[in-house]
Amino acid sequence: MTRRSLLAVGAPSIAALLLASCAGGPLPPAWQTGAHASLEAFTAAYLNGKRRVADAEFSRARAELARTGRFDLVARAELVRCAVRVASVEFDGCPGYAALAQDAGPAEDAYAAFLANRPTDPALLPPQYRSLRGGDALSTIEEPLPRLIAAGVRLERGQLNAADIQTAVDTASAQGWRRPLLAWLGVQEKRAASASQDELAASLRRRIELVGGER
Repeated sequence: MTRRSLLAVGAPSIAALLLASCAGGPLPPAWQTGAHASLEAFTAAYLNGKRRVADAEFSRARAELARTGRFDLVARAELVRCAVRVASVEFDGCPGYAALAQDAGPAEDAYAAFLANRPTDPALLPPQYRSLRGGDALSTIEEPLPRLIAAGVRLERGQLNAADIQTAVDTASAQGWRRPLLAWLGVQEKRAASASQDELAASLRRRIELVGGER
């Protein structure tokens, strides 16, 4: 499996594929299964708003990967973390990846730049993200997490329209992902308030209270 294909999927699948490609044989080593399980648990906890659990799981995953001495694996794990944050409208420039960038590859660098809204070579990006330059609808991205990641990148670029925001809200809602749903409802409410759509803004605030109150 190529580096590009590892980045062509959503964060949970990245977690599975980046590790599945690392060791052969019928019985994977303990670090591989441990890191995979922790990255999956991190992603689920983060998207569901359980930050403390997410932080603990990511620390475990990173420690397992660091045992291999492979910068590329740790860098890809940092990209998983950055991607789920972008999907949740949280932009920090991927500092965890930046610390490893000098030892990462071109595909990792391109994906990191994409997530951080920096110029990059579209040819190095996963196929589902290249169409963003052409303005294709987010709904053309089949997997829910990559769809939310793309929405976050478009938001940072100032290229997100009302239909895209609704797509992001609907995607997060359908998956039951509390953190990104609250974030995207917040984006939607702010735009409604700015457009003096008072009834819509009030309805969205009630929905935010409903989601935020169920913990």
